[in-house]
Amino acid sequence: MHPNALLEAATELVHRVLRLEHPADRVVADFFRESRALGARERHTLADTAYAVLRELPVLRHLAQSGSGEMERRLALLAWSGNAGFLRAAMSDTETAWLARSRAVSRDSLPAPLRHNLPDWFAERMRAQLGDDFWPWVQSIALPAPLDLRVNVAKAGRDDTLTRLRAAGIEAEPTPHSPIGLRVAGKPALQKLDIFDDGWIEVQDEGSQLLALLVGARRGEMVADFCAGAGGKTLALGAQMRNTGRLYAFDISGHRLAALKPRLARSGLSNVYPVQIAHERDDRIKRLAGKIDRVLVDAPCTGLGTLRRHPDLKWRQSEATLAALGDAQGRILEAAARLLKPGGRLVYATCSPLVEEDEAVAAAFDKTHGDTFTRLPVLDLLQRAQVVAAEPLVSGNDLRLWTYRHATDGFFAAAWERRAA
Repeated sequence: MHPNALLEAATELVHRVLRLEHPADRVVADFFRESRALGARERHTLADTAYAVLRELPVLRHLAQSGSGEMERRLALLAWSGNAGFLRAAMSDTETAWLARSRAVSRDSLPAPLRHNLPDWFAERMRAQLGDDFWPWVQSIALPAPLDLRVNVAKAGRDDTLTRLRAAGIEAEPTPHSPIGLRVAGKPALQKLDIFDDGWIEVQDEGSQLLALLVGARRGEMVADFCAGAGGKTLALGAQMRNTGRLYAFDISGHRLAALKPRLARSGLSNVYPVQIAHERDDRIKRLAGKIDRVLVDAPCTGLGTLRRHPDLKWRQSEATLAALGDAQGRILEAAARLLKPGGRLVYATCSPLVEEDEAVAAAFDKTHGDTFTRLPVLDLLQRAQVVAAEPLVSGNDLRLWTYRHATDGFFAAAWERRAA
């Protein structure tokens, strides 16, 4: 594609993602479907540029004010993540001079909101929660996430999978903590590999793998993934069960469950039963009360622990959505708890760093269910699951993952066991 055309495409994509009407990954995917002539390198440039704008939107808008022309074009120039020669060929002399001046501005001299690039309500909460660790956390979430893979242990071991990846020219290493994870360098086209078609690997952040390991699903059990979504953790649980027992994947979204089907087919698992429900009180849920061995509640949340992958979330969430989600999380956890048989394990998890969605929800459950559920120390569960160096992953009784400390997305998890009657 000609440099001018590529910059125009970047400008249009920035314009679309900044409407914030839909998740950025969906907007980018739709844009690429419309632009079938784009090559892989051009797609990477456009997507990376759009996400760079979302990560640093306040400071880029501040710097863009000194330029002229269309705002979205200026933002694309400032955030350009592709070949520098292409960009120079697409700019006028005036734009070249302006961009050089803008890039020379010292970010350290700017006010805090232009350095952390977060909405005020979110920044205030994280400052209070993290104290001196606030800025290291800010720096960590401003970087793109690495590519983590989960090995499908129902089909293969990690060492054999690593060997096949390296034979295909893919640089990879074991993840620091998850015993079933691999971290891959760069952005290889995994879908073109036989190892992907054979169902040996799934893309899954190491932190998400740890949540599934906390559940400790075993052969022959009845297990429920209460908010399954597209089924990443469902597939991990099914593999833990070695394709035995019965694993329910519940979700209110038929669209998300439909996305599970091709992944399920590739995994080779036959013990997974996707079920669309209307709400947490659905009759199909009630019929299983007291019958399930293990339940994972990967609750709907703000998703603000995944800003490396989804930087648009910080602009699409608000204090109002946070309050509404808190109410829903408590109701969902309450409903899921009814499924457990005596001795069964309940795991509540979010991909949020906010206390309101995490410790507060767990504490409220303790207060109302302390006579029937015992809080489990997460460290013991991680060690039983052969998680490496588990101690730094734990805060009190809970799993608490931070991007700046653990190089994962930001996750929280608490676990309980239902007492015998």
